[in-house]
Amino acid sequence: MNNTRVYQMSFAGVYPHYIQKAEKKNRTKDEVDTIIYWLTGYDKQTLQQLIDNKTNFEDFFAQAPQINPNVSKITGVICGYRVEEIEDGLMQKIRYLDKLVDELAKGKAMDKILRT
Repeated sequence: MNNTRVYQMSFAGVYPHYIQKAEKKNRTKDEVDTIIYWLTGYDKQTLQQLIDNKTNFEDFFAQAPQINPNVSKITGVICGYRVEEIEDGLMQKIRYLDKLVDELAKGKAMDKILRT
């Protein structure tokens, strides 16, 4: 599968959809941001710079300070694929983020989402 198109998508273009998905289920932007910080190691200021610069997904994950060591605990199906079985590392990270936001929108507690 050629994922180049997904990798070149602007994170800033998708980010509002993550927030919208969460807010539809009475969750908050701050919770979405907390998930992103946990997954990538970014902080509020750096995340905002990436959004302002319209950074694509490839660079978003390549520049991440530290992918959380507990990502291996993220399991389940997103977009028809088991996240733990996705072989392409970048696509797996994108789907991890999708899965975490999905869990937030489904009402899961933050401590469970953040695998604490």
